[in-house]
Amino acid sequence: MLQGMKIIVTGAASGIGKAIVRHSLETGAEVIGCDLDGPRLAELKQEAASDKLYTYRMDVADYSEVEHFFSALQQEHADVSGLVNNAGIYLGRSLLEYTPEEINRVMDINIKGYVYFSQAFGRMLLGQKQKGVIVNMSSVSGQEGSSDAVYGLTKAAILGLTKSCAMNFSPLIRVNAVAPTMADTPMMGHIPAWRQQEYREHQLNPEPLLAEDVADTVIFMLSSRARAYTGATFDINNGCYLR
Repeated sequence: MLQGMKIIVTGAASGIGKAIVRHSLETGAEVIGCDLDGPRLAELKQEAASDKLYTYRMDVADYSEVEHFFSALQQEHADVSGLVNNAGIYLGRSLLEYTPEEINRVMDINIKGYVYFSQAFGRMLLGQKQKGVIVNMSSVSGQEGSSDAVYGLTKAAILGLTKSCAMNFSPLIRVNAVAPTMADTPMMGHIPAWRQQEYREHQLNPEPLLAEDVADTVIFMLSSRARAYTGATFDINNGCYLR
């Protein structure tokens, strides 16, 4: 399905990012996995046991690191054609409890990281007049609100970024977003129990959402089968919120 593609995945070492890396490799892609967690990246590399996986330890919120990364790509992986902006953090706390430093860190990773990668990826492909695709990881909390207001606002911002980049990068680069509900990943441990229960009560499909389910949708969006989609948001929420 992704045969011949080379894609970047941020936040690749765990959760949804890790599932996307695995599924991408299984469907024929080469993957460039980025994450701040070096030991987990090493584990991912060992588990994948694939010469089609390249790993880079980096902070997506550090503009100079992103610049250096894309400079290296120009030399080593100039044929890259896909980007999955997935790296993000969730602290699971009330807005009243946030410190200024925490606000900045969440917004730096969850918004600026996406902006930096989208900008550099867009410049690279448009400069080469090469077709490509970006998939941005948003969340149902960006559509319906979140008990963690800072996280919710970052995920709402990603929906706006997706539409704007779809316009700015057309017709060469398709840009879409995925908005999952609460998925069974390590991040779920930070969601308050009352909020988890609220999500479950709204779901029409009682089966838990898995990281693999989200990865399946991302693979479709990266593929040529989704060639007619751009500027769209894909809800993956078990019918949790109908519009």
